[in-house]
Amino acid sequence: MTTVYDFEALSIDGKPVALKKFKGKAMLIVNTASACGFTPQFSGLEKLHEAYGKQGLVVLGFPCNQFGAQDAGSDNEIAEFCQLNYGVTFPMMAKIEVNGAGAHPLYQWLAAEAPGLLGSKSIKWNFTKFLVGKDGRVLKRYAPTDTPESLTKDLQAALAA
Repeated sequence: MTTVYDFEALSIDGKPVALKKFKGKAMLIVNTASACGFTPQFSGLEKLHEAYGKQGLVVLGFPCNQFGAQDAGSDNEIAEFCQLNYGVTFPMMAKIEVNGAGAHPLYQWLAAEAPGLLGSKSIKWNFTKFLVGKDGRVLKRYAPTDTPESLTKDLQAALAA
């Protein structure tokens, strides 16, 4: 049985990160963009990280440039943007693709585990969110329009499990 812990990604500074390092923690995995109408959600994601990080929540941001070319910068530029504009301290990963033949294996798995509306496996836009439980299994998928603040009850339940 596959779990999130079977995957690896590159951090935004290019270092490999085995997701098993987050074993036993709840995770909120989000594909992000720096020039999107939903970009201000970085503030809410950072607030969740600050409020629930000590309780075992890990927020992981995965920049993606597949939607309207809204994250065209380099990983370094993206990291700087997130820090300067939103004070992001949660882990940001290297830019990836979330759809198509080049989709990161993690996102292929997430989309299959928690399909979207009408069973769609593709990611529709930036700031699609996946909540992963402490057991490494996907609990829920959220639309880009679901604000980080609206996830509080589900996050608390995942952390209490």
